[in-house]
Amino acid sequence: MIRLPSTLAAITAPLVASNTAFPGIPIGRSLLDGRAFHLSPVLVNDRLLPATNSLALGGLGSGKSTTAKARSRREILGHGHQYVVIDSFGEGASGEWTPLTRSLRGRVIEAGDFTLNPCSTLLPPPVREQLLRSLIVAVEPDALTAQAGHALQHALTHPKATALGGVVDALVSPEDGRWPAATLAEWGVGVAIALSRYTEGSLVGLFDGRDAGLPDTDQPITTFDFTGLDRNSPAIPSLMAAISCWVEHVWLPQSTAPHRHFVLEEAWQILLSPATSKLIQRMLKNSRKAAMSLDVVMHTLSDLGDGPARDLARLCEVAHVGRLGPEEAAAVGALLGLPDWAIAEIPTLAPGQAVWKVGPGYVDIIETVLDAEEAALTDTSSRRRAAQQAHAAEPDTDTETDVHTEQGIAPDASYWDDDTDGIDAEDQEHDRDQEHDQDHGLALLLPDGDDPGEDEWDWEMPPTVIDRRHLDVLQAAQEGRCNEAASLAAIGEREDITAHGIMSDQAVAWLGTRARVADLCGNPDQAVHLRATVARMGKDPDWWANQPPQTEPSGQAWHGAPVPPAVDSGALAEPPTQARPRRVWPYVATVAAAALTAGVIWQGALDDQRREDRKAAAAAYKGRSGAELHLDGVKVDVVAQWNSSGDKVTIELRSYGNRNASYLRIDADGRTVQSTRTADLKYPRTPEIAVPVTDPLADVTVRVAVGGRAWTENTRAHSQEIRLSPTGVAYDAETGDRLPSDL
Repeated sequence: MIRLPSTLAAITAPLVASNTAFPGIPIGRSLLDGRAFHLSPVLVNDRLLPATNSLALGGLGSGKSTTAKARSRREILGHGHQYVVIDSFGEGASGEWTPLTRSLRGRVIEAGDFTLNPCSTLLPPPVREQLLRSLIVAVEPDALTAQAGHALQHALTHPKATALGGVVDALVSPEDGRWPAATLAEWGVGVAIALSRYTEGSLVGLFDGRDAGLPDTDQPITTFDFTGLDRNSPAIPSLMAAISCWVEHVWLPQSTAPHRHFVLEEAWQILLSPATSKLIQRMLKNSRKAAMSLDVVMHTLSDLGDGPARDLARLCEVAHVGRLGPEEAAAVGALLGLPDWAIAEIPTLAPGQAVWKVGPGYVDIIETVLDAEEAALTDTSSRRRAAQQAHAAEPDTDTETDVHTEQGIAPDASYWDDDTDGIDAEDQEHDRDQEHDQDHGLALLLPDGDDPGEDEWDWEMPPTVIDRRHLDVLQAAQEGRCNEAASLAAIGEREDITAHGIMSDQAVAWLGTRARVADLCGNPDQAVHLRATVARMGKDPDWWANQPPQTEPSGQAWHGAPVPPAVDSGALAEPPTQARPRRVWPYVATVAAAALTAGVIWQGALDDQRREDRKAAAAAYKGRSGAELHLDGVKVDVVAQWNSSGDKVTIELRSYGNRNASYLRIDADGRTVQSTRTADLKYPRTPEIAVPVTDPLADVTVRVAVGGRAWTENTRAHSQEIRLSPTGVAYDAETGDRLPSDL
């Protein structure tokens, strides 16, 4: 806890309102006085908080996205709010909001797997025209002349203009209007070429497809996953324009939630586009009238320049700023009007901690508190955390001690059981407070007049903390989990290069760890190559292993920035400390070459594994799959049948005349088929859907929903996402568990 004397607080922190309590969901605790912190902006009196929009800033690993996801989950479960999320960053092939969305029974829409129709009749005619103009500007900024704009207006009056392909046809072959058809065709050439990028070119499938439509509006959370798109692609501003129009003109009018949130993750990509930036600014200004909050999550405002950044900060009444560098902290603090003491704290914040500003007169330092389920759902390093949990769950502590002893490393006390036999809890709390205050440079009297001497205290040296990430990697390799070990090592190396530099001891130490992994996994040639690279650099590959034992109970390594730990709301762990990175002259070329070589080797291993998996799938191919499910008191079977040519699969949801079944639905390939029991039907009919496939050996994912005896049209049906394999097996798409088969 950060403790400020009352006299100092009165001078340096005039904006801190320690007795202020906001209504709403619990978020965490104040590090200034330890009290609980609650906030739901829409519940705050508008005299204290004129607008409900929020801005979250912070460096990599600062916990800004974790806090945003925890807030959204609590608002949905506690207050029935609805969310639409633009997610452009994730781990692996899915966005970081995907686990949370699926846990809340929301919908994840991956770019390229769902076709948004910009010509939908659900959008007013002026909106359709403005949206098409945004799509044109995204790919051909100079195509919209005055004549081209008139040709577009004329094309939108054509009966074909219900889909993007029809608009292109109407531009190329117009009918006579106020101007002759030949003249209109000449004016519309540039616009037609621009729009053809979406119907025939590199962006095909985003806006013009066989089943183009708009998403449904009754989901508790809808996440648009942009992680599969190139960050420099015009698809991002184009999709953003379409989604913004859908949000403003379809989702908001049709939503019945008490309040709605529009979340922009990694918002700098979106706001840098002039066209989409104007859309977002308009939504910000109209958010109060629309009963909506725009929640923006990004690294720092400097990515946007002066104009958009200042507009964004001015229109967001709630801001929370995680760890940033001193220069960025000063710039952000000046823009948000933060006091000097808060700006000075920003570079020292631990993961999950942030300086919060609510309205014009409240500033505090808040630590986000997560329960175990939220920590799992918001974790963006799932593979690393899975390895840590597996290691922590190992029952044989003697074996773990031997691992440390073999490597010549003294075990870290905080690594073992949390049991502290014979240690007074108040003494532990006092020790943690003392260490935290020392790290923040605050005046603190040591007990018994002890004062560390020069030989015992050196602020310029890195803290003597053991890095357990290397141990987790080696533990995985020793247990034969070589692929997992290689993945964890790559993640750790990337983190340390980002935090300390490519030639730092921390980054180079990963070359030594990767060499050990190569030895353990039977790749001696790779191990020799990695050690030779380190030797040529004049570095010690086992630098991390030769550090003295940890003497501080903080348990935070010098290197990384993990997500906030899972803690109980009643007992909160103290924040770990951060240390200065060490500066070393970078030998960039040598390390980059080594990293590239390792990447090629690793990619080759992945390719070999994929080939083996395809051979196994081909050998086990049955062309049929099925799963037995029990949803809302109804037993149903999901059955998939691939056709003989392997380019289509037909999926059915069968209830076999179950009298408890009232509603059956299948969602696949962006389409929905459903059946409902009516007065003249004792049972709902079996819904069936045909899905085109490009790879006959690939799994097909569908979502099924079942309403039981108590289901009505005003209630949400129980649903489950299923992955069906042509080998005859089926899995729960969210957990990966194998499901009972109907075969």
